[in-house]
Amino acid sequence: MCKKKDPNKKGFFGEFKEFITRGNVLDMAVGVIIGGAFTAIVTALTSGILQPVINYIIGKIAGNGGLEAARTVLDHYVLSDGTIWYPTNGPIPAVSSLDGTTPISVDWSKTNYIDWGNFISAIINFLLVALILFLIIKTINNVHKAGVEAKAKLEAKAKDEKVEEEKKEEK
Repeated sequence: MCKKKDPNKKGFFGEFKEFITRGNVLDMAVGVIIGGAFTAIVTALTSGILQPVINYIIGKIAGNGGLEAARTVLDHYVLSDGTIWYPTNGPIPAVSSLDGTTPISVDWSKTNYIDWGNFISAIINFLLVALILFLIIKTINNVHKAGVEAKAKLEAKAKDEKVEEEKKEEK
Protein backbone atom coordinates (compact mmCIF):
# COMPACT_ATOMS: atom_id res chain seq x y z
CA MET A 1 0.00 0.00 0.00
CA CYS A 2 1.24 3.44 -0.88
CA LYS A 3 0.98 6.22 1.71
CA LYS A 4 -0.72 9.36 0.58
CA LYS A 5 1.14 12.54 1.49
CA ASP A 6 -0.73 14.87 3.82
CA PRO A 7 -1.08 18.21 1.98
CA ASN A 8 -0.87 20.07 5.31
CA LYS A 9 2.58 18.64 6.10
CA LYS A 10 5.42 20.55 4.51
CA GLY A 11 8.26 18.23 5.40
CA PHE A 12 11.66 19.19 6.74
CA PHE A 13 12.78 21.22 3.73
CA GLY A 14 9.44 22.99 3.43
CA GLU A 15 9.58 24.03 7.08
CA PHE A 16 13.22 25.10 6.69
CA LYS A 17 12.36 27.19 3.61
CA GLU A 18 9.51 28.87 5.50
CA PHE A 19 11.80 29.56 8.47
CA ILE A 20 14.66 30.97 6.42
CA THR A 21 12.45 33.23 4.27
CA ARG A 22 10.81 34.92 7.24
CA GLY A 23 11.75 38.56 7.48
CA ASN A 24 13.08 38.41 11.03
CA VAL A 25 15.63 35.70 10.17
CA LEU A 26 16.94 37.73 7.24
CA ASP A 27 17.08 40.85 9.43
CA MET A 28 19.03 38.89 12.04
CA ALA A 29 21.50 37.67 9.39
CA VAL A 30 22.08 41.23 8.18
CA GLY A 31 22.54 42.34 11.80
CA VAL A 32 25.14 39.63 12.45
CA ILE A 33 27.09 40.60 9.32
CA ILE A 34 27.00 44.31 10.17
CA GLY A 35 27.91 43.50 13.78
CA GLY A 36 30.97 41.56 12.63
CA ALA A 37 32.10 44.44 10.43
CA PHE A 38 31.42 46.91 13.23
CA THR A 39 33.45 44.81 15.68
CA ALA A 40 36.36 44.83 13.21
CA ILE A 41 36.20 48.64 13.13
CA VAL A 42 36.15 48.88 16.93
CA THR A 43 39.04 46.40 17.21
CA ALA A 44 41.06 48.47 14.73
CA LEU A 45 40.26 51.61 16.74
CA THR A 46 41.33 49.93 19.97
CA SER A 47 44.51 48.29 18.69
CA GLY A 48 45.58 51.06 16.31
CA ILE A 49 44.66 54.24 18.19
CA LEU A 50 43.65 53.66 21.81
CA GLN A 51 46.15 50.91 22.65
CA PRO A 52 49.23 53.01 21.74
CA VAL A 53 47.91 55.93 23.80
CA ILE A 54 47.20 53.66 26.78
CA ASN A 55 50.63 52.03 26.37
CA TYR A 56 52.23 55.48 26.35
CA ILE A 57 50.38 56.55 29.52
CA ILE A 58 51.10 53.27 31.34
CA GLY A 59 54.71 53.44 30.13
CA LYS A 60 55.06 56.93 31.64
CA ILE A 61 53.48 55.83 34.94
CA ALA A 62 54.84 52.32 35.42
CA GLY A 63 57.86 52.19 33.12
CA ASN A 64 58.52 51.18 29.53
CA GLY A 65 56.44 48.61 27.75
CA GLY A 66 52.92 49.56 28.79
CA LEU A 67 50.31 46.89 28.14
CA GLU A 68 52.61 45.27 25.60
CA ALA A 69 54.89 44.14 28.45
CA ALA A 70 52.07 43.33 30.89
CA ARG A 71 52.74 39.61 31.08
CA THR A 72 53.12 37.16 33.93
CA VAL A 73 55.39 34.22 33.13
CA LEU A 74 54.02 31.14 34.88
CA ASP A 75 57.19 29.06 35.12
CA HIS A 76 60.11 29.87 32.84
CA TYR A 77 61.07 31.79 29.70
CA VAL A 78 62.10 30.03 26.52
CA LEU A 79 64.71 32.19 24.81
CA SER A 80 65.20 32.55 21.06
CA ASP A 81 68.29 30.33 21.19
CA GLY A 82 66.28 27.54 22.90
CA THR A 83 67.68 28.18 26.38
CA ILE A 84 65.26 27.85 29.28
CA TRP A 85 65.60 30.80 31.67
CA TYR A 86 63.97 30.86 35.10
CA PRO A 87 63.02 34.23 36.63
CA THR A 88 65.12 33.30 39.70
CA ASN A 89 68.22 33.36 37.44
CA GLY A 90 67.93 37.16 37.25
CA PRO A 91 67.37 39.34 34.17
CA ILE A 92 67.42 37.72 30.75
CA PRO A 93 70.86 38.20 29.18
CA ALA A 94 71.09 40.83 26.44
CA VAL A 95 73.36 38.76 24.16
CA SER A 96 73.90 35.08 23.57
CA SER A 97 76.61 33.42 25.61
CA LEU A 98 77.63 31.37 22.56
CA ASP A 99 79.08 34.11 20.32
CA GLY A 100 78.67 37.18 22.52
CA THR A 101 76.92 39.28 19.85
CA THR A 102 73.60 37.66 18.93
CA PRO A 103 70.70 39.44 20.66
CA ILE A 104 68.54 37.21 22.81
CA SER A 105 64.78 37.58 22.98
CA VAL A 106 61.98 35.64 24.56
CA ASP A 107 60.21 33.19 22.27
CA TRP A 108 56.68 33.99 23.45
CA SER A 109 55.16 31.20 21.36
CA LYS A 110 57.00 28.65 23.54
CA THR A 111 56.77 30.49 26.87
CA ASN A 112 53.79 29.82 29.14
CA TYR A 113 52.46 33.21 30.32
CA ILE A 114 49.37 35.27 31.10
CA ASP A 115 48.94 38.18 28.68
CA TRP A 116 47.30 40.91 30.75
CA GLY A 117 47.63 43.47 27.96
CA ASN A 118 45.56 41.34 25.59
CA PHE A 119 42.93 40.86 28.29
CA ILE A 120 42.72 44.60 29.01
CA SER A 121 42.50 45.28 25.27
CA ALA A 122 39.55 42.85 25.00
CA ILE A 123 37.81 44.66 27.88
CA ILE A 124 38.31 48.01 26.13
CA ASN A 125 36.88 46.52 22.90
CA PHE A 126 33.85 45.21 24.77
CA LEU A 127 33.21 48.54 26.51
CA LEU A 128 33.46 50.45 23.21
CA VAL A 129 31.09 48.06 21.42
CA ALA A 130 28.65 48.20 24.35
CA LEU A 131 28.80 52.02 24.48
CA ILE A 132 28.19 52.42 20.77
CA LEU A 133 25.36 49.86 20.76
CA PHE A 134 23.82 51.69 23.74
CA LEU A 135 23.99 54.97 21.81
CA ILE A 136 22.47 53.39 18.69
CA ILE A 137 19.61 51.79 20.66
CA LYS A 138 19.01 55.01 22.59
CA THR A 139 18.81 56.97 19.31
CA ILE A 140 16.43 54.43 17.78
CA ASN A 141 14.22 54.56 20.90
CA ASN A 142 14.19 58.38 20.83
CA VAL A 143 13.24 58.40 17.13
CA HIS A 144 10.51 55.81 17.79
CA LYS A 145 9.22 57.82 20.77
CA ALA A 146 9.17 61.01 18.69
CA GLY A 147 7.27 59.17 15.96
CA VAL A 148 4.67 57.87 18.43
CA GLU A 149 4.25 61.35 19.93
CA ALA A 150 3.91 62.94 16.47
CA LYS A 151 1.34 60.33 15.48
CA ALA A 152 -0.63 60.99 18.68
CA LYS A 153 -0.56 64.76 18.01
CA LEU A 154 -1.75 64.26 14.44
CA GLU A 155 -4.55 61.96 15.59
CA ALA A 156 -5.58 64.46 18.28
CA LYS A 157 -5.54 67.30 15.76
CA ALA A 158 -7.59 65.27 13.28
CA LYS A 159 -10.06 64.42 16.05
CA ASP A 160 -10.35 68.10 17.06
CA GLU A 161 -10.92 69.12 13.44
CA LYS A 162 -13.59 66.46 13.06
CA VAL A 163 -15.33 67.68 16.24
CA GLU A 164 -15.21 71.28 14.94
CA GLU A 165 -16.67 70.18 11.58
CA GLU A 166 -19.48 68.37 13.34
CA LYS A 167 -20.23 71.48 15.44
CA LYS A 168 -20.33 73.64 12.29
CA GLU A 169 -22.69 71.19 10.62
CA GLU A 170 -25.00 71.23 13.64
CA LYS A 171 -25.33 75.01 13.49
